Amino acid sequence: MQCSWKAVLLLALASIAIQYTAIRTFTAKHFQICPVANPQNCGLGQETDSFDRLCDESPSFTYNITRKTHILILATTRSGSSFIGQLFNQHSDVFYLFEPLYHVQTTLIPRMSHSKTTADRRVMLGASRDLLRSLYDCDLYFLESYIKPQPVNHTTDKLFRRGASKALCSPPVCDAFRPSEVNIEEGDCVKKCAALNITLATDSCKDRRHVAIKIVRVPEINDLRALVEDPRLNLKIIQLVRDPRGILASRIETFRDTYRLWRIWRASGRKPYNLDLSQLTMVCEDFLNSVSTGLSRPPWLKGKYMVVRYEDLARNPLKKTKEIFEYLGMSLDSNVVEWIQTNTRGTNELSAKHKYGTVRDSAANAESWRLKLSYDMVDYTQTVCHQILNQLGYRMVESPEELKNTSLTLVEERNFSPFL
Repeated sequence: MQCSWKAVLLLALASIAIQYTAIRTFTAKHFQICPVANPQNCGLGQETDSFDRLCDESPSFTYNITRKTHILILATTRSGSSFIGQLFNQHSDVFYLFEPLYHVQTTLIPRMSHSKTTADRRVMLGASRDLLRSLYDCDLYFLESYIKPQPVNHTTDKLFRRGASKALCSPPVCDAFRPSEVNIEEGDCVKKCAALNITLATDSCKDRRHVAIKIVRVPEINDLRALVEDPRLNLKIIQLVRDPRGILASRIETFRDTYRLWRIWRASGRKPYNLDLSQLTMVCEDFLNSVSTGLSRPPWLKGKYMVVRYEDLARNPLKKTKEIFEYLGMSLDSNVVEWIQTNTRGTNELSAKHKYGTVRDSAANAESWRLKLSYDMVDYTQTVCHQILNQLGYRMVESPEELKNTSLTLVEERNFSPFL
């Protein structure tokens, strides 16, 4: 007797539903928040109101040491993200990755620069989220599909800024340095370490208690909601922001070809008619959309989000770092303290020579843009970005004289407490 097409369709749908339920059940059991079944520790399989409730019944509970903390630094280029990334890179319990989404960008949108359209950037989002999810699970093999040329036998020398990750320059990944060599220069790592063995890097990731990743290629916090709500992750997001006037000044100095017309404006005093305004407006729009979402405190971000102004970190690096680690429920490693003391007392001359470095006079660098931009450029930036400037507590410059008066700070006191 032949089955009707409706019966066949119903059987197929039922089969898919059973398989999906089985997969969800398996993954949910694999990532239990509270592994010990007792009244004080939320027994196994017991339902909770939400996944970000980590055993609320236990008053002394701060964070579950059996789960990795997954840290995401959400930033934009030239906002101080390398500086804040180093705070985690120096921590002995952290596996840190510097800009792994670079490989997604160069593979999917090879010609994408800092000023492409929003549509271009959105092309990356699905692939970026999948890659981040895999990297937080220490599945570094997933990254191989985006590295060109493709790694051979899980080995490559093409990982972007490999030397910026201390974990990838230390045993078991690399044995070129003695254990006493704490401050390994990025260039020395690239020179002395052999090609990166991704299997060893994966082992190193699994051995660390936390994973931190810095990204500048995701526009705003809403683009990460799927990761934030993923029960397999224990994701904490640090949204790094900076005065857009400072970002613009830094990009003009660093990306000289891309920002050539801005340099012409600065030198000539006349704004070019074909200036790419999106190089500025996109930064301010992304900040405004993202920070507005975060500060509105939606339920899906509860316990997952913290805003950090670069200027606050630059002026009081140790104090702000303590606040960040307290929000994450992590101890402040002595290596981090030592790095802060060594790397925030440099000179502006040294900072100018090493544009991608982190050694600088951090306090002086916070508002150094005032000496690099003309008043007309500052006034234009303030007009375009006035909403986010006001929201983040950055004062407007009212005259050329005020611009050059560096004794008068333009950063208001604001308390951006974490959303706990």
